[in-house]
Amino acid sequence: MKFQNTVAVLATAGLAAAHGHGHGHAHKRATETEIVSVPGPVVYDFVVLDPSKADGPQSITIEEACEGLANHELEWLGSAVASACPSSTTTSKTTTVAPTTTVAPAILQETSAVINPPSTTSKAEPTSTTTKAAAPTHSSSSSGATGLTAEFPDGEISCGDFPSDYGAIALDYLGLGGYSGIQYVSGTAEAFSEIVTAITGDECHSGAMCSYACPPGYQKSQWPTIQGATGQSVGGLECKLGKLYLTNKNYKQLCIPGVGGVHVQNKMSHSVAVCRTDYPGTESETVPLAASPGTIHDLTCPDGDSYFEWKGKVTSAQYYVNPKGVSTEKACQWGDGSEPIGNWAPINLGVGYTKNGKFLSIFPNSPTTDKPLNFNVKIVGDNLSDECRYEDGKFYDKKGLIPGNSGCTVGVTSGKAYYVFYD
Repeated sequence: MKFQNTVAVLATAGLAAAHGHGHGHAHKRATETEIVSVPGPVVYDFVVLDPSKADGPQSITIEEACEGLANHELEWLGSAVASACPSSTTTSKTTTVAPTTTVAPAILQETSAVINPPSTTSKAEPTSTTTKAAAPTHSSSSSGATGLTAEFPDGEISCGDFPSDYGAIALDYLGLGGYSGIQYVSGTAEAFSEIVTAITGDECHSGAMCSYACPPGYQKSQWPTIQGATGQSVGGLECKLGKLYLTNKNYKQLCIPGVGGVHVQNKMSHSVAVCRTDYPGTESETVPLAASPGTIHDLTCPDGDSYFEWKGKVTSAQYYVNPKGVSTEKACQWGDGSEPIGNWAPINLGVGYTKNGKFLSIFPNSPTTDKPLNFNVKIVGDNLSDECRYEDGKFYDKKGLIPGNSGCTVGVTSGKAYYVFYD
């Protein structure tokens, strides 16, 4: 029997910014592609057209194409070719014409439209929800990983498999498959014009930036070159065609150390949840540090000379200090204001570094809240430019009570420094 070969083309949308699309989400094209039937079976060769690559179409197997359709990572761009993948479904019209000797190409497209995130637009605050999250998996498809020192295998790990084998810390309690935050993005080659923040129950799909937490003393290394059109930050790994890709290939490891020398010391009998903002990313306070009683922990201090920089502004880390006795699972996520926890925590810590040295601060979380913390905080160290402490709801430096209760900052030119929690 004579077989007719034809090509079923899949066009990848991925991140619209990389492809120059101006719309927010890709959808099926209005143009219908007619399928002309011919005698005998038709053998389809599937290829992916990725405008961001200069090497032309990329061949994929029929299994990969059909799986992409089944998982809603691909959709027909125009009319469906039902015979190419009988298990796929579509609402597009298919037209059969009298037999001839040719078959028109069938077009598929990967699109972020299948994500169907909530209609929260960029800059909107994440909200809590009671939606039940699917049970996440935290495995790696690559063998030989050794944690923080392991190089991430670009494009090999499925987006639903949280990369804990490469040093990232899974945050299952957020209901995001272990990720610290997920952003669904689209825009142009210069900037993301639309950024939608995932909420509990959403997943890391194609078309998303999927951020992650690192152990104390470390921070994520991945963020794309382009950022939000109106100043929003975007960070994490890119999910494309169902796989995770590095967005900052200057780093092969997912977690990189800060400059070191900054610590948290808990002298109390209760644990304290210290939550860092996920920046660049959703900027929610989802990166946890559990300061256990009687212990000292590293507090990550980013290097402003080499870490993420956006519009000329270097990165410092901001931490939310929660009342003693509150777990990181409860505290390190977006709150509703009913308790002084999460983004409503009473006190913030600021930690940064430039060539002139480290700077550490304690300041109130105003105007969000005026609630006092139920313990005290002070900065001690080898070589501090001033005193800085929060005691009984007031701020002090070496001159005494600070007018306006606006917080305090010290420079650390050398040696170690500690945020000390005490009753």
